[in-house]
Amino acid sequence: MPLFLRFNNQLTLKHMQYAIHYFLHLIFPIVLAFFIDKNHWLRVYLILLATMLVDLDHLFATPLYNPCRCSIGFHPLHSYLAIGGYALLLIPKKTRIPAIGLLLHMLADSIDCLFIRQVCP
Repeated sequence: MPLFLRFNNQLTLKHMQYAIHYFLHLIFPIVLAFFIDKNHWLRVYLILLATMLVDLDHLFATPLYNPCRCSIGFHPLHSYLAIGGYALLLIPKKTRIPAIGLLLHMLADSIDCLFIRQVCP
């Protein structure tokens, strides 16, 4: 495959990756918040957004940013054990909304991993 076609294909995949990632992090939680509690959707949305703080574990990685690194299974708060814990948080009613936010975050990062496998060598 010619280099320019490969470059364009990778660029398109990168744009798709970013669009899906940020849609799942910023736009879809609004829809989800309305579905969960349409009377208090803003409160629910802010809780779902707050679960993005789980990305603070990226600060402990070396190098800090690597575009070819999959977060799932690498960072402590993105480990399979942590994801299992987030799933268990679905059981108590008081922790259900944060659990949904955390699992949605892990879904977005898992989709990123699929794109990373296609774009990175």
